[in-house]
Formats: sequence, C-alpha cells, structure tokens
Amino acid sequence: MAKEKVKVSDPAPVALEMDYSVSIPTIEAVGSNLDDALLAEILSGKIAENAEALSGLDATSISVPEITLSITSQSDDEAQDATITFSDLVLEDVMDGKAGSISLSGINLSADDADFTFGAMSASNFDIAGVLGIYGLVDAAGQTDLETIYTDLVSVGGTLTSEEVTCNIGGVTGAEFKARPLKTSFVDMIAIGQTMEDGDEDVDPATMGQFLKMYADILTAFETSQVSFEGFDCNGVDQDGRPMTFVVAGMTMGGMTPGIYPSIAMDGFRVVVEGDGVFTMDSLVIKPMDLTSTIAALDTAPVEVTETWFEENARALIPAMQGLSLAGLEIDIPDPDNEGARIQAKVGAFDISLASYLNGIPTDIDVSASGIEAAIPQGTGDETFEQLISLGITDINAGFRLAAAWDAQSQTVAIEEASVTGVDLATVLLAGTIANATEDLFALDVDASVAASMSVAMQNLDLTVTDAGLSDIILTVVAAEQGADPATLRPVFAGLAQGSVIGMMAGAADAAKLGEAINSFVAGKAKTLMIGIEAKAEPGLGMIDFMQAEEDPTSLIGKVNISAQAK
Repeated sequence: MAKEKVKVSDPAPVALEMDYSVSIPTIEAVGSNLDDALLAEILSGKIAENAEALSGLDATSISVPEITLSITSQSDDEAQDATITFSDLVLEDVMDGKAGSISLSGINLSADDADFTFGAMSASNFDIAGVLGIYGLVDAAGQTDLETIYTDLVSVGGTLTSEEVTCNIGGVTGAEFKARPLKTSFVDMIAIGQTMEDGDEDVDPATMGQFLKMYADILTAFETSQVSFEGFDCNGVDQDGRPMTFVVAGMTMGGMTPGIYPSIAMDGFRVVVEGDGVFTMDSLVIKPMDLTSTIAALDTAPVEVTETWFEENARALIPAMQGLSLAGLEIDIPDPDNEGARIQAKVGAFDISLASYLNGIPTDIDVSASGIEAAIPQGTGDETFEQLISLGITDINAGFRLAAAWDAQSQTVAIEEASVTGVDLATVLLAGTIANATEDLFALDVDASVAASMSVAMQNLDLTVTDAGLSDIILTVVAAEQGADPATLRPVFAGLAQGSVIGMMAGAADAAKLGEAINSFVAGKAKTLMIGIEAKAEPGLGMIDFMQAEEDPTSLIGKVNISAQAK
C-alpha cells in the first residue's frame, strides 16, 4: 500500500548553484592556543571540521583586519557576483571558547545591483562553544538549561544603495541572548531540509514527522531580552518610475521566552508615492503569541505525519495569539474599482484582544475601533450609502466595540458590549448573557459543537440607544419632504411610536411603561433610551423560541419581562 504524502503548496525553488572563496590576508593572534593557519581555516568557513578546537579556544586577543568573501551564484541563465568585506574583527579575553568581547568595525556588501554598508557592531560575553553546542557541532555535556550566548549587543546601522532605492538603516541593541543545544544536529537539519526540498510538492510522512519534531524543539530553545531597532527610511522609485518614500521610525521586539513568541511594536510607518497615494500609521503592535498548545501537538505527532494528521489536529496547532492594535492609520489611494475615484479613510485606534483559548478558539474577545473617518462613496448604487447621502451625511466618524467572555463554571457567555457609535449621530449598545453555553461549544468534534450551539439560550439583553443628532437629521429631511416644521412632527411621531408599541404588546403589563419611554425618547425629551429584556424561565429564550418569533414576533412577549427608561 502506498504511503500518504504531505502536499506542499509552495513551488519548488529554482535551482541555485553557488561558489565562494575567502581571503584573509593577515591574522594577529596574541596568546592563542590555535595557530594562525588553523584560525584562518576556521574563519574561511571550515567551522564544523574544527569545532572541537574552536570550542576550546584561548587567546588574549585575536585581530583580523579584513575578511573578504567572494560569491558567484548561477540561477538558470543568470549569473551574479557579490563581495562581502568584514573589517577589523576583534576577539578579546578568550578563555575556553568564551570571549569577553567581540567586535567588527564594519561590513560592506557590494553586488552587481546594490551596495550595502553596515557600521560598527559589538557584543560581550560571546560564548563560541555555546553556539557550536546549540547546533550539535560539539558535545554540550548534557546541557538542558538555557545559558547566555552573548550580552550587550550594539549595532550602529548602515546604508543600502541601488539604482532604484537608497536607504538609511538604524541601529540595533539587545541586552542578552540565551539558548540551549537543539535535539537535532546541524548536519541532520541540513539533511531534513534537503530531503523536503527534493520531495518537491510531495513530502514523505517520515521526513515531515522529523521536521515537526525539530520545529517544536526550536520553539523552546531560545530566550532573548527586548531588542530595539532604530528603523529605516528609504527613498526611490516605484515600478512606474514615480518617486517613493518608505519609512519606519522604529521597531521593538519584546523578550522571547521558550514557547512564547514576543510582541513586535512598530512606530512611524509611512509609504508615499508621489502623484499616487499615501499610507501612514502612527503605531502597530502585534501582541505576543503563546505557542504552548502548538508545541504540545507537535510533540505528540506520530513518527509519520500525513495530511490526515494535519486535518485532525488543525485546531490544536493554532497558537494563542493575544491580538494586535494600531493607531493613527490614514489611507489616501486610488480606487482600483472606480477610475478617477480615491479611497480615503482614517482610523484613530483599533484593537483586538484575545485570551483564554480553548481548543484553538479564544473564549475572551475584545475588538474595538474609534475615529473611523471616511467619505461616503457617491454614485455606487448601494442602498445604504444612498440613504445616508439622502440624509445629508457625506462623511462619517464612527466606532464600534464587541467584548464577550465565556465562563466555564456558570456555562454562560457574558456579552459586555456590542456597540456602534456615529459621532454627532447616535450610539447603539447591546449587553446581555447567553446561558447554557457548555464547553462543547468549543469542541474539536464539529457535530458536538453544532449541537451545543443549538442549545444556547438568551438569558437577558439590555439595549441602550443614545441620540446625538441623528433624529434631528432624519426629521429635517422628512419635514422638508412634507413641507412641515420638524418641531411639529416630533410629538406626532412620538405618539405613533408609543401607540404601535402598546398595540403590539397586546395589553402586557410592561406595555405602558415601555410606550412612555419610547414617546419621551422620540419626542426629544430624553436623549437616551434603555430597554431591558429578561427571560421569565430558565435557562432563557432558546432556538425554538426565536424560530417561532420569525412567524409571530409577539410570541416572545409572554416569555420575557421588559423594563424601560428614558433620560
């Protein structure tokens, strides 16, 4: 029987042939236990072959004024040459494979179509033996704990220059990097990667199993302090030859710990294409991700991993993402679907917060946005847009929030807020409780999840409507159509609304109070209307109740208590 293989969607990479040579004119070693010839061999790239000797390196100092790496690559019919020059490599106070400090005065890369120059960089407490141990090039003597590889990383930045673009690149700083030996050696990593590449679109299940085990191990093998990047600014031309600016003022990556992917914060993002458009963002934060569940699933993967296994474990592989947030987004670009028109919008703030994951699903969510500014598109034929324009609303400034959390003990979902706000228009806010929300709602078994969703019930619901000017706009338009005074129409509409509610509720005990509150709100005597609905019977209004209400909405009236207040 043929084994099931794993399909890889990415096409196989183009065959690339590469040759390189290294030139090291001089080495100045003081108090070294390795001679210059062996040091030159190591610096030329023969690290694996000399790993044991390098891991025991002792030296007062080792200075290498220049290392030149010449690379020639051939891809199909295209050949490219590049030269990388490392200047003033210095290691000091090296004892048993650990250097008190390591530094470079600069790196220069010169290629056929670009030049890259990077300034000085340095680090302290650089553990050469530790790096070799990570990849299994030397025996790490059973090390399982994370140990410091280097501290005090400082890089001053540099420049990139080509025919199309010129970039100034800021510096990088980081306090500490820790690691432990990987369970898969560097040699085996290369072999697994080569086997997967040779498999083209079909990867052997055994190889995929090895890869997943290796990947799970890597996710817990490193720890870093916060890393700061001073950003970059690039000036050039786009594919149509128009001047373009691309800027990131700065970036910060939070500390990485085993199983936790850090937050990434970016400030001052800006893309400007002269004569075309602008895209800017004051800040963007990608919140941390907890990979614990992903790692656990990968650790329990079988020796041979097939597509079926991926399908069955898809939810378990989802990391617990905490969300993202942004501020100060502004877009002004051409509308690709409407020649001559532009898409112009602003978002003051946007946030997604996700927590308390269960089987790959967040059970606590909070999504919000404010300061959403946009012009209402004209001439689209869209009914909603046309209605807004008919009311004289040509621009909107809106916001929304959806916040809900599941409580396992009470088996309820608390809807803290589901709201939409239009500045100078209105705010509509819903809050309530969904009962009979069992853990099966989040079950991996689809049938169990669907059955659980059919059993939930609405226990209570609170509606709050705040009029901030929308009713005035509507009444002005209606009054103009009828040749009447808006102030005269308000009490008329208020009475109609009150009568309709009382009539629909067919003499229910709550009818009069609800009608009075609605009258006061529509008449403009109150700006806020609050209506509370609570089910009379446990656990609440279920799916059957709402299905009956589709045919007869009044069927719900006898099943709930209704309270109302206008102020």
